[in-house]
Amino acid sequence: MIKPHGSDQLNPLYIADDGINAALVDAARAMPSLLMSSASAANAVMLGAGYFNPLSGFMDKADAFSVAENMHTRSGLFWPTPVLCLVESADHVVVGKRVALLDPNTRDADGRPTALAVMEVAAIEVFSDAEMTRISDHVYGNSDAEHPGVAEFFAQGRVAVSGAIRVLHFSYFATEFADTFRTAVQIRAQIKANGWRKTVAFQTRNPMHRAHEELCRIAMERTSADGCIIHMLLGKLKAGDIPADVRDAAIRTMAARYFPANSMMVTGYGFDMLYAGPREAVLHAVFRQNMGATHLIIGRDHAGVGDYYGAFDAQTIFDDEVPNGALEIEIFRADHTAWSNQLNKVVMMREAPNHRAEDFVLLSGTKVREMLSNGIELPPEFSRPEVAQILMDYYRGLPS
Repeated sequence: MIKPHGSDQLNPLYIADDGINAALVDAARAMPSLLMSSASAANAVMLGAGYFNPLSGFMDKADAFSVAENMHTRSGLFWPTPVLCLVESADHVVVGKRVALLDPNTRDADGRPTALAVMEVAAIEVFSDAEMTRISDHVYGNSDAEHPGVAEFFAQGRVAVSGAIRVLHFSYFATEFADTFRTAVQIRAQIKANGWRKTVAFQTRNPMHRAHEELCRIAMERTSADGCIIHMLLGKLKAGDIPADVRDAAIRTMAARYFPANSMMVTGYGFDMLYAGPREAVLHAVFRQNMGATHLIIGRDHAGVGDYYGAFDAQTIFDDEVPNGALEIEIFRADHTAWSNQLNKVVMMREAPNHRAEDFVLLSGTKVREMLSNGIELPPEFSRPEVAQILMDYYRGLPS
């Protein structure tokens, strides 16, 4: 199987031994604590699940700058985005001591935030506004407050607490999405159990319509893959995006009805979307390699939002900025896909010569939402009827 990024073996930071975990949970109650942002908590979940292998915890300022500007840590590890724990204040935290990192998304029986991880504090440092902008300009390509990823980054606080962590649980992901959330360790084990030697990963934060469905088939066929992993983001999204449970139901319905047995794995991961376009595409490649995928589909405007990135910037970054040999996973570069009325099938548009715009069935996300909200059926060339029904039921239930 493909090696994890940066090491021979996967090193998840979750404490799997029940006795050690329980003892650390108990010890955390007596420690000073920090309430994390949702984004920092999601970073801890990714570290615990093995997706961020081989990192041992949260980065300090020097590594954050090095990664933002050069896509390498100071030690030389290739890494595309800073992994930070940013808080408003850490006045009660002491370097060299342990601190309990509290999850903003889960509560114990008494209604208090639960300890998600324990950190050995290595440094406490403050970012200036100029330094935050410096990182944002490199990672997001801008510092526009209207960009949802930038806005979230600046909202977290200016104090970076760094150090190695041990993770105690997987926040709400393992309970609310028990059938879907999987760690990188679990996915590697399932790939092995399936007997897959080549595995394509498909990233999604949206329901899958027929174009996405066919893109997975095309990628599997052209890479001679044994199977495809639909790996959906389960964390926080921007306003207006479809909730994870609705996406999950739609994707599972599509996979069960339109793909052969043992060819499709529907899973999810606990992370908040960055909307960082090209840099996030590279991060996606890193943690898909960690989970055992040999190929990742990168399509049009992968991980993008609005008009902040070029249509294929998330592909060209692998040519222009990712050093040769930095990653073992291969990128399957996809064009925009759509139904061709000429050919009566879904095609990649660059492979459909002699077509006019009206020869394709293309619907914007806004148009799809309008149709579903108004109870208008999506064209069968665009969406499977079973998928469209799930989405229509959701939109009908929204307050007007």
